Amino acid sequence: MSEVPHLSPEMLALMQRAAMPDFARWQQMVHATGGCAQPVRLHGERYTLDSRTGEILDMYRTADEPTGFLLTACGNRRASRCPACSAVYKDDTYHLIVTGLRGGKGVPEEVSQHPRAFVTFTAPSFGAVHAHREQSGRTLPCRPRRDRPVCEHGRPKGCGSRHERDDVQVGQPLCVDCYDYIGAVLWNARAGMLWREFTKTVPSVLARLLGITRTELRRAVRLSYAKVAEYQARGLVHVHAIVRLDGPDGPADRPPDHITIDLLDRAIRRTASQVAVRIEDGPPSPVRWGDQLDVRPVYVSAELGGLSDQRVAAYVAKYATKGAESAGTVDRPIRHAGQIADLKIAEHARRMIYTCFSLAELQPYRTLLLRQWAHMLGYRGHFSTKSRHYSIRLGDIRQARADFRAEQARRITGTPPLDPEKTVTVSEWHYAGSGHRHGEAFWAEVARLQIATARKIARQQADENR
Repeated sequence: MSEVPHLSPEMLALMQRAAMPDFARWQQMVHATGGCAQPVRLHGERYTLDSRTGEILDMYRTADEPTGFLLTACGNRRASRCPACSAVYKDDTYHLIVTGLRGGKGVPEEVSQHPRAFVTFTAPSFGAVHAHREQSGRTLPCRPRRDRPVCEHGRPKGCGSRHERDDVQVGQPLCVDCYDYIGAVLWNARAGMLWREFTKTVPSVLARLLGITRTELRRAVRLSYAKVAEYQARGLVHVHAIVRLDGPDGPADRPPDHITIDLLDRAIRRTASQVAVRIEDGPPSPVRWGDQLDVRPVYVSAELGGLSDQRVAAYVAKYATKGAESAGTVDRPIRHAGQIADLKIAEHARRMIYTCFSLAELQPYRTLLLRQWAHMLGYRGHFSTKSRHYSIRLGDIRQARADFRAEQARRITGTPPLDPEKTVTVSEWHYAGSGHRHGEAFWAEVARLQIATARKIARQQADENR
């Protein structure tokens, strides 16, 4: 008689879940969420009524489900929290960005002829850090040694090592006592305000360059933009932005011929060098952008010496799903200071978090909510934003996807189409929990990988048919 193999608790749990009578329906729900890692369970019902007679035309109740609940995706944009929902967010962001560069989805294709630039704004230096340096495909020494070999704390001022991109030392200070942690945290806390000041100041700079008033400029040009914030290894955010000049009526209106990419380049550089934000009752030195500023024109293709619109959109979308965890910290709020010592994070990030908690108690910085945003190393701005007229909204993309799925479901079930002008939908939902229960996470990950593979194959086929 052969021995029964020993099963781990995890294997036993997933097999038990697969043997339950509601497993098939639960799998359908998981596939509908895209394999979400933290789905939300809902209890409730939805009724579609004839608005004239009150007749019930369609009804859905979770009480009739084998599972007793409905699953919906969490919608978290962070890849570290939910790979499935972040992949959807990344695709949506790509379409939002690319439609503002080449048109489509209601944005006229003529927008591709407007002056556009891809700009990277960086933070200033708050102390020397280890860095990956590369030239002509060769990795260079991190930082050359100066005439004085050590700092005032007795630590080397230079580093002769060659750090690869994924080296854990990249971004870490050469001397933690020399590093200005207070300045770094306060810069992060005001980075969002600094970006807003930039967008408000660019029109004034453009008007001065053209020798006209702001009123005259508004009759000729409208500024549109989309941006995403990214964390550097040193724990400071920098901003990638697409800045575009339209005519006064927006994307459908081409600006005058004398509004060129060179003019946009000059306006961006001049504005970035002069904008500053002061912290009320804080240190006298204002918050400014760093000296490193990259401005590149964006074209339909890269043949004209700039960046292609497709490459820019893919680059921005990639960073829309990342947060401060890419700088060695955590992706969840830290409730109290006692947690900090036990966090499995980089020591540089730990010091920035301690600095956030320390400054939060001081009067000048209480409005910055540094304790609440300590896990973000002080940064509390939006990761991705756009101006109203840049392109379509994320909500429009999501609604189009929801309408498409609803139409698919209607065809599968054979439900006749309903006239929205003659019907009314009434629903009531209650939160019943979130996340996967015992033995479910494995099957959700299987579903996510299946969906990701199917999408990859579909993209490859679409590329081959072009």
